[in-house]
Amino acid sequence: VTHSIPACIGSMTINSKQLDNETPVSIFAVNKCYETVQDGTFFDGSGFAALVREGYKVRSDVNISLEFRTTVAHGVLLGISSAKVDAIGLEIVHGKVLFHVNNGAGRVTATYEPRGTNSLCDGKWHKLQANKSKHHISLIIDGNLVHTDNPYVQSTSADTNNPIYLGGYPADVKQNCLTSKSSFRGCLRNLVLTKGQHTELFDFSRAFDLRGVFPHSCPGAEH
Repeated sequence: VTHSIPACIGSMTINSKQLDNETPVSIFAVNKCYETVQDGTFFDGSGFAALVREGYKVRSDVNISLEFRTTVAHGVLLGISSAKVDAIGLEIVHGKVLFHVNNGAGRVTATYEPRGTNSLCDGKWHKLQANKSKHHISLIIDGNLVHTDNPYVQSTSADTNNPIYLGGYPADVKQNCLTSKSSFRGCLRNLVLTKGQHTELFDFSRAFDLRGVFPHSCPGAEH
C-alpha cells in the first residue's frame, strides 16, 4: 500500500502508554477530524492536488464533470496545460465559473454567471460539466447550459502533456488557460474525465502531489 488511509485515528496506546497526538514530532497532510463529515476532498486554500504524473492528453475531445462546494468567490478548479499555448482550464472568478480552452490558435472562454441572488459560493454542492469537442466548448452548471462561439474553427486539438492540477498549481508551473493564481478553498468530489468511450473516475488520495488537500474528508460545515 503506497497511499494513506482516509480515516480518523484517535486514542492510540503503545505498551499501555497513550500517545500525545497534540504535539507531534513531525506531521504531514494530517487534518483534524470533523464532527460532521461529508464525502469529498477538502482543499484548505493553500495548495493543490496533482494527478497523472506522466501528463494528460486532452487532444480533440474531453468531458469533465465534478462537484464543488465553496464559500469563496475565487479559486482554481482544474488546469491541464502544455509547454506551448495548448491548454484547458476551469476556475471561479468573482463568483462566475470560467472554462477556457486553447487549441493552439487562441484562448476561447465559456462563462457561467449565476442569475439574480443565486450564488455558486453559498457553501452548497454544485454540479459542473465542461465539454470540449474539437473546437466546440460548453459548460453546464446545475443543469444550466452555456456555450460559446469559437472563431478558430480550424484548430481542434489541445495537445497537452502536463499533469492535471486540481485546486491550484505550483508557482513554477505554467498554466496557459488560467487567469487566477488563487488556490481553491472548499470541497471537490466525483471528478470524472471522459474521452469517447473511456471514462475515468479520479481518486484524490492517489495524487502524486498533495499540498493543503485532505482526501475523502470534507467538513460538514466549516468552523
